[in-house]
Amino acid sequence: QVQLVESGGGLVQPGGSLRLSCAASGSIFSINRMDWYRQASGNQRELVGFITTSGGTHYADSVKGRFTISRDNAKNTVYLQMNSLKPEDTAVYYCYANLRPVGKAYDYAYWGQGTQVTASS
Repeated sequence: QVQLVESGGGLVQPGGSLRLSCAASGSIFSINRMDWYRQASGNQRELVGFITTSGGTHYADSVKGRFTISRDNAKNTVYLQMNSLKPEDTAVYYCYANLRPVGKAYDYAYWGQGTQVTASS
């Protein structure tokens, strides 16, 4: 059974940094794009950014220059390095992967359980 497990959230002062990890486990044949989303209380879930299989990245304007997404294909893991955090970055952060399980003919979407990030003094 495929699952995504996130780690690394927590409380940090404005201006601080956090690094989130999301590891995909189970019988996985291949992983395509891996994304990070976030959802603040009372708001819709929004795309933070994504990374392609070849390492190309895209970021939302609100995090460009502060957040960096990377991935370790050998570990089926995606990272979100967050620097210069602002109070408005406070949200539950979710990872998403489009991947093909072993023995399947199609790609499927999987979500992590979410991890809370709070930037507050």
